[in-house]
Amino acid sequence: MNVPQTGPVGPRETFQEAAGVWWLFLCTGLAWLLFGIVILRFDWTSVSSISILFGIFIIAVGINELLAIPRASGWWKLAHGLLAAASIVIGIIAFVHPGNTFAALAGVFSFFLIFKGFFDIVLALAAREVELWWLRLITGLAELALGFWAAGNFGHKTVLLVVWVGLAAFFHGIGQILFAFSLRGAEKALTPKAA
Repeated sequence: MNVPQTGPVGPRETFQEAAGVWWLFLCTGLAWLLFGIVILRFDWTSVSSISILFGIFIIAVGINELLAIPRASGWWKLAHGLLAAASIVIGIIAFVHPGNTFAALAGVFSFFLIFKGFFDIVLALAAREVELWWLRLITGLAELALGFWAAGNFGHKTVLLVVWVGLAAFFHGIGQILFAFSLRGAEKALTPKAA
């Protein structure tokens, strides 16, 4: 397996450090999958509850992106920072105005999914040397498609908003798990073999 010298994760040393904590990304990916299941089982009758749940999801994505900044290099630090800032601001707006219409919430969520999908596609294409890069590409394309679907005139349905948030949590979890196994493979490739 080829380990990139530079790229979205940073220089080789930073990549080796990240590979040492591959299990952390696996745990966060599993937590995202569990969160997606909880969302899909959630009571869909309360506008405020859905808005707050949406806010929690988006802020968690922002925190996740903030944690990605130290392992990034160059323009990737800026990209992670912008995604983190946008996510946290959108999450705060969801908390401040939980009674807003679903159309507004779906519009904000569609913007987030389109931005996140584009970001994941770029990361996948930039890290083609990394094993399983194409799975991140598929996840990004799915997020992008989901974002364009959410941007349509379907935002007035409560059930669809919950499904969008649940599917986004699912895709995010899958992305984290794929990244964890990519790091695990890199850790094995970088570990010196005993003589």
